[in-house]
Amino acid sequence: MISEVASLYIIDGLASEFESQFRRASPLLSGSRGYISHELHKCIEERNKYLLMIKWRSVSDHLISFKQSTAYEEWRLMLAPFFDSAVEAEHYISIRLPSINPGTSTVPERPI
Repeated sequence: MISEVASLYIIDGLASEFESQFRRASPLLSGSRGYISHELHKCIEERNKYLLMIKWRSVSDHLISFKQSTAYEEWRLMLAPFFDSAVEAEHYISIRLPSINPGTSTVPERPI
């Protein structure tokens, strides 16, 4: 599984319309081959900035199956008018970390 992460900068004054249009465009994404899930987050510090995170089975599911599909063309046509700048997406893989139980310290105690 991979995570696609993109920062989206929206034209000033269009945030609410963008969010509504994103909801309408979401089925185009979620119906794509290799799609697992997606989340859209609004930045607190920058009012016109959003973070889009999409989980795919593989990079090729994103770059080939989705980006070369008619669903992607529709998705782009629906959302591109709201973007204030070009969208740059990156792909990430998870790093396994040990699970930590709440309430337990991860730092060994030192004798006094």
